[in-house]
Amino acid sequence: MPVQRRLLGCLNSTPMATPQFRLATNQTGPQCLLVSIPDGLFLGLGLVSLVENMLVVVAIAKNRNLHSPMYCFICCLALSDLLVSTSNALETTIFLLLEVGALAMPAAVVQQLNNVIDVLTCGSMVSSLCFLGAIAVDRYISIFYALRYHSIVTLPRVRWAIVVIWMASILSSTLFITYYNHVAVLLCLVTFFLAMLALMAALYIHMLARACQHARGIARLHKRQRPVHQGFCLKGAVTLTTLLGVFFLCWGPFFLHLTLIILCPQHPACSCVFKNFNLFLALIICNSIVDPLIYAFRSRELRLTLKEVLLCSW
Repeated sequence: MPVQRRLLGCLNSTPMATPQFRLATNQTGPQCLLVSIPDGLFLGLGLVSLVENMLVVVAIAKNRNLHSPMYCFICCLALSDLLVSTSNALETTIFLLLEVGALAMPAAVVQQLNNVIDVLTCGSMVSSLCFLGAIAVDRYISIFYALRYHSIVTLPRVRWAIVVIWMASILSSTLFITYYNHVAVLLCLVTFFLAMLALMAALYIHMLARACQHARGIARLHKRQRPVHQGFCLKGAVTLTTLLGVFFLCWGPFFLHLTLIILCPQHPACSCVFKNFNLFLALIICNSIVDPLIYAFRSRELRLTLKEVLLCSW
């Protein structure tokens, strides 16, 4: 398999080595800690994400009470995460079959199939980040413009926003994969990630500050003790740290990889980071598994609907 031939590392560069950790010595630099990700782990993570996000999509589609703007964004996030993990697992499966000779394809067909999967993967990654930002914006409006929320965030506007996000994701991913060897492409992706991170951090921190201020007002009104609202703020801070921490931990290494390609493509220390690219992809798939736990399964009504789905009580 070619290693990192594309912007996304071609996604078919998953090593077949079974050891999880090993040290390798660069001829021109220090030792590198390499984390080998077996193909079976890619397939397993992809399967878990597929089942989990499919359940979210089915539950939201089944329950009409969940056909609200917020759940529309959550449903689209689940669909994006589903595509991220599925495309990774699909390409891993195809190239495994090609390696063992169980699948025979002309080189031209393999190339075209690889192009399609790369566009699908890149597009689903971009859309996943966009919908994470959209959920943050939706929650921000629901808190700071509560009285006008239903007039600002209407279902027609949400549908248009969803269509625009999907179309922009497909178009941008096609351009990214076509011009994957241009520095401008990497800069656009890194800038996009930093913009999403800054947007989410600013909105959620502002929401936490408002919630703590509201809790202090309620505590004064009811003459409660100070530790009450401090405990509330601490709980909110933990939730915020978890939310942003998971986002940065899962997506940050991938975009660090892209940044280092721009800054130091030939430096031995950067080469150590490049060798762990498959780990960064695995973290993105892990994010696809964690997202439903953070954004979907915390809803009691969605959990009840999911229980009905699992019990086949249609």
